[in-house]
Amino acid sequence: MTTDPRETLARSPMTAPQVVVVALTIALNALDGFDVLSISFASPGIAKEWGIDRAALGIVLSMELIGMAVGSALLGNVADRIGRRPAILGCLGIMATGMVMATTVSGLASLSVWRVVTGLGIGGMLAAINAVSTEFSNAKRRHLSVSLMSIGYPLGAVFGGIVAARLLVGNDWRAVFYFGATVTAVLIPIVFVFVPESVHWLVRKQPADALRKVNRSLVKIGHATVEALPDIPAAERKRSFADVFASQQITGTIIVTLAYFLHITTFYFIVKWVPKIVVDLGFAASSAAGVLVWTNVGGAIGGAVLGLLTQKYSIKALTIGVLLASTAAVAAFGQTPADLLRLSIICGLCGFCINAGIVGLYAIIAQVFPTHIRASGTGFTIGVGRGGSVFAPIIAGFLFAAGYGLPSVAFLLGLGSLFAGGVLLFLKLETEQPTVERPDRRVVATQIPAPGHIR
Repeated sequence: MTTDPRETLARSPMTAPQVVVVALTIALNALDGFDVLSISFASPGIAKEWGIDRAALGIVLSMELIGMAVGSALLGNVADRIGRRPAILGCLGIMATGMVMATTVSGLASLSVWRVVTGLGIGGMLAAINAVSTEFSNAKRRHLSVSLMSIGYPLGAVFGGIVAARLLVGNDWRAVFYFGATVTAVLIPIVFVFVPESVHWLVRKQPADALRKVNRSLVKIGHATVEALPDIPAAERKRSFADVFASQQITGTIIVTLAYFLHITTFYFIVKWVPKIVVDLGFAASSAAGVLVWTNVGGAIGGAVLGLLTQKYSIKALTIGVLLASTAAVAAFGQTPADLLRLSIICGLCGFCINAGIVGLYAIIAQVFPTHIRASGTGFTIGVGRGGSVFAPIIAGFLFAAGYGLPSVAFLLGLGSLFAGGVLLFLKLETEQPTVERPDRRVVATQIPAPGHIR
C-alpha cells in the first residue's frame, strides 16, 4: 500500500526546515500585527495634522479591517485553489503596495482606500498562514505550532511599537508606514526561498505533475520521497469552498465564525483605541505607543502560555476561560486612572487574556476545517469575523462622541469576549488532537486521537 506522505509528516519528528517554515509564519503574522496597528501608532499624528474628530478617526481606523474581511474570504479561497505559497507571496506584494501608497495621501478618503488595499493582503495572509502552520507540523506539535504562529501578531506589534515610538519622536506619522513597507518587501524573497508548497495541499489537490512537486516539497523539508501518491478521485480533488457550508460542516462553521466575530470586537477596541485614549489622558504620542507595546507584550506571553497548556489540556476549555477573563480585564481598563504605569500593567493584562483567546480560536478553527477547505474555511471565519473588527472602533468612536465615558465604553465593548465564550459552549469536538486524512478519505488517529469533526 502506498505510504501517504501526510501520514509520514504527522508521525515523524519535525525537521529543522519544518521549524523554519513555522518560524516564518510567526514572522508573517508579526508583519500582520505591525501593519494592522501601524494606523493606531500613526493616528494621533493624523488627527493633529488634519484636525479630525474621534468619530471620523474611528472610521479611518476601521478601513484596513474592511479590506481584511474581504481579503480573508476571497484570498483564503485562492490559497485552497492555487496553493499556500503563491497566495502568501501575492499577499505580501499587496501589503507592501498599500503601505507605500499610504505615505502619499493628503486626506482621509485616499488614506482609507490604501488602508483597504493593505487589509486585503493581511486578510489573505491570515488564512494562508493558519493553514501553513497546521500542515507543516506533525500531529503532536500542531496545536503548539498554530499557537506560536498566532503570537506573531503581538510580537510584531511589540517590536513595531518600539520602532514606531522612536520614529515618532523625530518624524511625522508617515515614517511608520515607510518602515512597514520595507519589512514587508524584505520578506518576499525569504518566503520564496524557504517556504515550499504544502504537501497536504499537493496530495489533496494533485495538480499537474503532482508527484514531482510533492517529492520536491518533501526533500525541501527534510523527508524521504515517495514513489506514488494516494488515489483521490478527481471529483473529490475539485471540492472546495462550498464544503464550508456542507451539512456535516455547517454547525462548526457557524459556531467558530460567530465566536470569532464577537471576540474580535473586544480585541480591536483595545488595539485600535489605546493610543488615542492614552493621548487624551494627557500623555505624549510616543508614550501612547509604549502602552500599546505593553498590551502586545502581554498578548505574546498569553498566546505562548496558552499554546503550552494545549499540550495537556482541552483547547476548548482553555479558550472559554481566557475569553471570560478578557471581559473582566477590559472592564478593569475602563476604570484605570491616568497613571502611565497602571495603564501599562492593565493593558498588558488585557493583551494577555485577549490574545490568548485569539490563539485558542485559531487552533480551534484549524481543527474544524479539513485540508481541502482549511484556508477557505479560515478565510470565511476571519472574513465574517472581521465585521466585528470593523464595527468595534466605529462603535467606540460614536459612543465617545455621544458623551459616554471610558468606563462605560470599555464595559460594553468587553462583552464581546463574554458572548464568544458562551457560543463556544455549543461546539463539540470529538477529540483534542489534530487529524490525518488517509487515502480512503476516512479521518483516523495517528499516535493520538484526532479532532476536527463536529458531532
